[in-house]
Amino acid sequence: MHTYLRLISSLFSRLLYRIRVNGKKHIPQNGAALIVANHVSYIDALILMGLANRPIRFVMDKSLSELPVLKYFFRHAGVIPICSPKQCLKTYNQAFDQIDEALNQGQLVCIFPEGRITKNGQVNEFRPGVERILASNPVPVVPVALKGLWGSFFSHKDGHAFTHLPKRFWSKLEINIGKSVNGASASRSLLQHRVETLIAR
Repeated sequence: MHTYLRLISSLFSRLLYRIRVNGKKHIPQNGAALIVANHVSYIDALILMGLANRPIRFVMDKSLSELPVLKYFFRHAGVIPICSPKQCLKTYNQAFDQIDEALNQGQLVCIFPEGRITKNGQVNEFRPGVERILASNPVPVVPVALKGLWGSFFSHKDGHAFTHLPKRFWSKLEINIGKSVNGASASRSLLQHRVETLIAR
């Protein structure tokens, strides 16, 4: 199933973008690790899904994971749904339990620590959730920067996403992957700095 999902992700991504990946060697081939990436658009997870030669468990807003067209796809991709504690404390806590379980099993988990898609192209402040994860499982953290999705049909540039026609197809998209950070000493501010540094490359 993972191979099938990666194929769909790769085909979708490369039909829309010319993708260049830098630093792919920094993604561990085995063992638990946490990927932290900036959140630019509604297709960030689909773009990153084909990044590794192993399954990646994505933590995703519950409302997105339940979209009728994509619900089946996300379920088989092992997506972990999350929402704010104000919306549903049970779902919020269950998400952290599932993340903890996945990391304990040696899986690769990807989160978007901003907690929401950027509305101005800048990285939002990383939320405390990433530190909660690492307090339970101080696994290596791999910073990832998505460059080129801001201004796309799937981003919030010039208003709401999906409301403006794409200016062009097959535009350049760059994914920069940095060296892993020791999870035992990683703070959200440090991780945000690492991601922003990768964006600035």
